Amino acid sequence: MSNQEWIVDAAASGTRLDKYLAAESRLKSRGRAVSALERNKVFLNGEEKSVADAAARLAEGDVVRVWMDRPGSSRRASPAKTGDLEIVYEDAALMVLNKPAGLLSVPLERKAGASSVYDQLEEYFRSHGKKRPFVVHRIDRDTSGLVLFARDPGTQDALKAQFRRREPEREYWAVVYGHPDPPSGIWRDHLVWDTKALIQKETSSRDPQGAEAISEYRVVESFRDTSLIAVRLQTGKRNQIRIQARLRGHTLVGERRYTFGPETLRPIVFGRQALHARVLGFRHPADGRPLRFEAPLPPDFVELLARLRKVAG
Repeated sequence: MSNQEWIVDAAASGTRLDKYLAAESRLKSRGRAVSALERNKVFLNGEEKSVADAAARLAEGDVVRVWMDRPGSSRRASPAKTGDLEIVYEDAALMVLNKPAGLLSVPLERKAGASSVYDQLEEYFRSHGKKRPFVVHRIDRDTSGLVLFARDPGTQDALKAQFRRREPEREYWAVVYGHPDPPSGIWRDHLVWDTKALIQKETSSRDPQGAEAISEYRVVESFRDTSLIAVRLQTGKRNQIRIQARLRGHTLVGERRYTFGPETLRPIVFGRQALHARVLGFRHPADGRPLRFEAPLPPDFVELLARLRKVAG
């Protein structure tokens, strides 16, 4: 059955939610009850419940419902690996992956032969008898962190619509030269993509080819010559954080394309731009429930911060 529903009687009043679900007449085991809570399949009086609510005490007349085949509820309990990719979340509609630095999000003609997330996902899908993946958004080759793919065109369209409406939560961590002042604020610029140089450039608000770029930033930690900052994207232009930081004299450590840093500082050796897509949040297109994921900083980023703290200390 796709749905099961029960009304709590007087005899069950005061029973824990997980124990109530585990009864022989319901889900038949505590393991199944916990699994249903973990996968957001349980509702109490119409309100979604999770494992954190397992100990909730029921009252007579409460309505407990289990949506057994809820879209997007069949997900991995922990990250898995496919090729160079860590699958953070996977269900029938979409996949969230933790991309390592150095891997393209999608294949590029000018970088023929370079591996990409899309290529590895396509191979993963074939091995599971599935069709090709569908791109929702992408991050730069040398940026690490969270990327989102859909399993079908309808899901892709729905997720892309959220991005166009600027609804998803996207937070990046970056290490930049200098110390942003004030320590938190909003960056607003008009940018235009140079199709020959393949970089973003600042342009006038009157430029019909330009587009507004907006980012919220805050300093997370300050070092002697650099800062760790968190940047939340309101818009999602290509290379947005890299160019907006550069325009204010705060070039990312390891940056090779947008270089405009304080010339008095000795460059810090780092094999890529120090940028990590740390947080990604959006609504599941199947039922509207919020999903939010965090990717821990990769080892090279952690090592960089340790070096900067040592120098600062």
